[in-house]
Amino acid sequence: MHDDQHATIGDMTVVEDLFRKQGEAMQAMFSAFLPTAETPPPDPTDIQHWAMSAAKLQKMWLDFGAEQAGQMEPAMMRLLDPARWTGLFEGWFRTLPIARAETQAKLFEDSMALWNSVLAAYGGSALIAPTPAEKAPDLPHKDRRFADPKWREQPLFALLHQTYLLLADSINRMADEVEGLSPARHKQLKFATRVLTEALSPANFPLTNPVVIEKTLETRGENLVKGVEHLLADLRKGQLTHTDPHAFELGRNIAATPGKVVYESPLFQLIQYSPTTDTVLEVPLVIFPPWINRFYILDLNPKNSFIRWAVAQGISVFVVSWKSADAEMADLTWDDYILGQIEAIDHVRARLGVPAVHTIGYCVAGTTLAATLAMLARRGQADKVASATFFTAQVDFDDAGELKTFIDDQQIRLFESMTTDGFLDGRYIAATFNLLRSKDLIWNYVVNNYLLGQDYPAFDLLHWNGDTTNLPFKWQKAYLEDLYRDNRLIVPDAMVADGTPIDLRRIATPCYIQAGREDHIAPAESVWKLTRHLDGPWKFVLAGSGHIAGVVNPPEANKYQYWLNDGDPDSLAEFTANAREIKGSWWPDWLAWLTALDGAQVPAKGKRAPGGRGDRVIEDAPGRYVKTR
Repeated sequence: MHDDQHATIGDMTVVEDLFRKQGEAMQAMFSAFLPTAETPPPDPTDIQHWAMSAAKLQKMWLDFGAEQAGQMEPAMMRLLDPARWTGLFEGWFRTLPIARAETQAKLFEDSMALWNSVLAAYGGSALIAPTPAEKAPDLPHKDRRFADPKWREQPLFALLHQTYLLLADSINRMADEVEGLSPARHKQLKFATRVLTEALSPANFPLTNPVVIEKTLETRGENLVKGVEHLLADLRKGQLTHTDPHAFELGRNIAATPGKVVYESPLFQLIQYSPTTDTVLEVPLVIFPPWINRFYILDLNPKNSFIRWAVAQGISVFVVSWKSADAEMADLTWDDYILGQIEAIDHVRARLGVPAVHTIGYCVAGTTLAATLAMLARRGQADKVASATFFTAQVDFDDAGELKTFIDDQQIRLFESMTTDGFLDGRYIAATFNLLRSKDLIWNYVVNNYLLGQDYPAFDLLHWNGDTTNLPFKWQKAYLEDLYRDNRLIVPDAMVADGTPIDLRRIATPCYIQAGREDHIAPAESVWKLTRHLDGPWKFVLAGSGHIAGVVNPPEANKYQYWLNDGDPDSLAEFTANAREIKGSWWPDWLAWLTALDGAQVPAKGKRAPGGRGDRVIEDAPGRYVKTR
């Protein structure tokens, strides 16, 4: 017999032995439910409890099937239609070398080495009795999804999750090393590979997750009953739930800073907040949040509300609350949002009798604010804006982060196919953002809420994250194509809004530019590029954390840090190399910058206090528009 035949037989023996030992382990785990001659009869109470759980599960599914027959939530039906996604993933995975013989041989070799080392750590035995948590061996591959000691107590589950981590790491590394693809296509491949490997984690399935198995045995299936209740509720509403849906109420314990809606158009409501100081800055502040989310990310609760904090610093604060799109908004384009910003600026100027306002633009509203400033400059009206602050906003989309993964003609057509009455349901946008962090924002909740049947936490940020807004598809399509795909905004006069060519080089307004060091939606390197297109003074601050926590970081929390560079750096790398780190929130630095521009104060009375005598207002903050779905 040849040596290679001996090797093959030896390998097969190892594999057969592995499966035999796994079978022994499974039998040991479920011995209570696999009766033998020696097995005592089960407790009738347990049988009854299990039967009740099974009956509840069956009834829930039957009721749901009858209820949803022919009328499944349209958003969920479209999102789950495999035909929409097959073509998208098919081409990406053809480029992986996993089908090659040498690749498979290497994976097999690595797997056998891993199995041998894991089994050796357990004494070479399947261990009929579980290993105590304190004695469970240390294993080579680490991941917080498998941090519970139960993943190490049984060799079966140790082998399972260690093999998964090995294969997932190998496949993702293959995606990283693929050659011959364009940069955009390569990013798509890496993204799709990561999403797929995260979905296939053994933690996500009840029979391969020891924590779920133990919980199921402990509760006699009640966790699965509760989990299916959560699942069916999400299927009915067409959206994954992240937080207790009854924990928050707009205007009561979220978005609760006192104020009045002082103006409204078909596109937005304008909220003015009530002063809490005797005097306020003469120049008011107008905040433009992104219309792909609700404005109250800046007013979550009193402890982390940027709006409440700014009011307490003596600033007259106005915030635009954009309306969630419906069929009547189907023809809206980017021009309408630029003109909406100018309309809000002009209304505040007229209401308070001031020549100019300070402005803030967050994310896509910051991109739009840059276009607004360029338009005003071209029209000779730049003096309407005293300053502009940009929260994680991009104008150069050459390296625009992970969202660019979704931007090519095929995927734009995919979004278009999901459009109803000219607008895109906000739940698709929420699903897109969740996919960017699927391990944390999808599978973590599948395990905790569907499999373990845990109660939802009361978390204001997650409530906001799930409070979706619809988008006019005509605007979205043009935005994705003109900015993300073709990067036209940085080309002077390549884009025109309301008949006015846009040239960012005309912006001479003082600008404060904030970026998040760990931002994956608007990467710091991309945000920095705004500084390369301005003609006026600017200040750049690099904040710790990401797209949300890097912005919403109140001083009282004493969290994170930020970096400043007093020199004149030409790149973000040069900025960071010579930056000084400052602990805590960057908000006080922004306030000092703002007041240095114009520190004049006026009494906080008259129309500075909305809803007073003779001041006709529409309704209390947060207004109706933020509540429309």
